[in-house]
Amino acid sequence: MSSTSGPRASRRARRRQAVRLLRARGLYGPRFREVLPPLALFVTSVCCLVALLALGYRALGIAAPVTGALAVTGAVALWLRRRRPGARRRVGYYTRDELLELDTEGLALAVARMLRRDGWRVRLIPAADRPRVCARNAEGRHLDVAFRPVAEPLPDEDAAHPHPRRGKRDEEVLHLVVHRGSFAARDVRWATRDGRTHLLDGLALRRWAAGERLGELLAEER
Repeated sequence: MSSTSGPRASRRARRRQAVRLLRARGLYGPRFREVLPPLALFVTSVCCLVALLALGYRALGIAAPVTGALAVTGAVALWLRRRRPGARRRVGYYTRDELLELDTEGLALAVARMLRRDGWRVRLIPAADRPRVCARNAEGRHLDVAFRPVAEPLPDEDAAHPHPRRGKRDEEVLHLVVHRGSFAARDVRWATRDGRTHLLDGLALRRWAAGERLGELLAEER
């Protein structure tokens, strides 16, 4: 017995260790308790839908289930269409990999779309080297956005947009510098002293692109 149970126990121990390593790396897949809630929700939704169609059939005849089936099909088709990468990006949602693939002009377009998603009125000013985005929200706040391939503006550089907007004092315009990497400590100190400039690094940009609102991210910065 000992000669046969020993190798089996050793194999089970090695398998458990391998499973733990795969789970730690996120490669083993979800556990049953993680899958159970969405599975139960899906089953409950299907049962409710079937019950409604049955009640409609008894009350109105064949027209009720046919209309319900068409409505469900249309809703699923619309959901799948909105989940397509092109449609998702047009309404201001980007994945991490999609952000990394963008050049500076593409990033400016993405930020313009994200601002529109958050309710801003946006004007995109394209440029080969330094595009910019000007935006205004319903509260009358103005925002100028600059994009940097490296951590700028630096303390010895001019502000991103030194010219004030027509009819608006420059101190009332907020400046946002977007960078897909990380800002240096002296950049943060420079923006803090300036008081009107916000720095949006790669981590905050990814959170914004995933659906968080810009105002919440800027509030965390301060």
